[in-house]
Amino acid sequence: MQHDTSIERPPHTEANAEANADADAHAPTPPTPLSRSAANFVLATASATCALIILDTNVVAVSLPSIARSFHASFADVEWVVSAYMVAFASCLLPAGGLADRLGRKKMLLLGLAVFFLASLGCAIAPSVLFLNISRAVKGVGAALLLTSALAVIANTFHEGAPRARAWAIWGMCMGLATTIAPLIGGVITQWLGWRWIFLLNLPVCIALVVAVHYSIRESRNPHAGPTDVAGSTLFGLALAIGIWALIGTQSDGWTSWATAARFAASVVLLIAFLSLERVRAHAMIDLSLFKQRRFVAAVLAMFGYAACAQVMMTFLPLYLQNAFGFSAIAAGVGMLPFAICMILGPRLGAVLSQRFSSTALLVLGLALIAVGNLLTAFVAQDARFVLIAFATCVTGLGAGVLNGDTQKAIMACVPAHRTGMASGISTTTRFTAIVMSVGVLGAALAARTRTTLEPSLLSMPGVHEHVDPDFMSRVLAGDAAQAVSSIPQDLRAAVLAVARESFASGFASALCIAGIVAACAALGVWMLAGRAYGRASTAAASTPSAR
Repeated sequence: MQHDTSIERPPHTEANAEANADADAHAPTPPTPLSRSAANFVLATASATCALIILDTNVVAVSLPSIARSFHASFADVEWVVSAYMVAFASCLLPAGGLADRLGRKKMLLLGLAVFFLASLGCAIAPSVLFLNISRAVKGVGAALLLTSALAVIANTFHEGAPRARAWAIWGMCMGLATTIAPLIGGVITQWLGWRWIFLLNLPVCIALVVAVHYSIRESRNPHAGPTDVAGSTLFGLALAIGIWALIGTQSDGWTSWATAARFAASVVLLIAFLSLERVRAHAMIDLSLFKQRRFVAAVLAMFGYAACAQVMMTFLPLYLQNAFGFSAIAAGVGMLPFAICMILGPRLGAVLSQRFSSTALLVLGLALIAVGNLLTAFVAQDARFVLIAFATCVTGLGAGVLNGDTQKAIMACVPAHRTGMASGISTTTRFTAIVMSVGVLGAALAARTRTTLEPSLLSMPGVHEHVDPDFMSRVLAGDAAQAVSSIPQDLRAAVLAVARESFASGFASALCIAGIVAACAALGVWMLAGRAYGRASTAAASTPSAR
């Protein structure tokens, strides 16, 4: 894929502009500028498309316990509702950008909306959790097509100066609003209409967006775009999917089983094959030479730590609020607002601090806040007072907000202008890969700790022993505790539910301890990598004649 040196990246993004957004200056004839009203309509259409993706990404988490109850699904099945979507999304982002460059952004927008529409319908009518998860994977493909094309349309419509800055500001505001209201919307729909309506309501939105795209957006493409790296995309996607399968499968197969070992081995082999291919491929999906720069590696590490240790809270926090506190879906959506609002306020804090501190210091600060917030949340997770949870998640949210914009800016600052598309693609792929990996790792830790806490407590209760089996444990983990205890004598159900909630809180605390430690290690790694790189640069500058 060819890259345009004139196109900037939006400063604050949920999933920043992909590689396809950089190619527009290579067109032989500049497009005729749109009128202000037409350009604004294009911006509204593209922003609404991206907001739909953000809503769908975050709104489903609140409905996971309801989905589990509907299908009597296991915790592993519930994890795949999130992971199937994220794996497909992360795997298809860069190739989707290449297709948009080659075939046309408007065409890919329409195709993406069609795929998203059909996949949403499949999710809504799913007769089984397997059908639901397959539909979610297809939806992830559609979301990748939509995101890359919509961002490229904005970049192609607003070229420079104040209009471009205003366009990205409005786009960022839409993304922040979607992130904030998604849990509440998910809770309201799940409790009042049922979880299937989360997907059914996408249908009229997709139809409206198809009409808007058809009439408002003109076609654009990059005539010099290179071939799409299909082989690299396939290897990366398979490596990621099998790795997540291995992590989620540990809940039933165990860490030492041959099945788990075989899946991990296959994932590693595929990943090595992917890296080997990218080293020799002329039009590689990822330019591995970028990773020779310590500052670039530090910035990517910060992005990974941010997504794996903070953004993953959008999946696990609603599960915790419903399973441990017994909150309804609406109450869980409201309970997530402190975290979501602080994520919106975090970039403003980062903007103020950036006037006094270096980019490296902000990255380290953001990761440190996430580490402290996760550890605080873990410390109070088994406390019955929600106010403590809200305060702790606010700390995590502030750290996430600081990093949400600064990680992308730090990555872009490490590469020349003609490679910003590639760097942005790496950044966004890192973000979603980190989320799906974290769901697998933290989900396995949560399940393991919950089981080791719950089993001894239940087995010591008279009359309960014969009802405790793997299916019981899995339903408790997935949020279907009411069905899990239905076969237990009536006089023991309240006590069993209380123990189950305490055990889930213990599992959640263990998962967040891991997230906190990982965030702290990432902060240390960023400081060591970027701090030394800056130190060498400063020494070199001081040794020049002009510096003296």
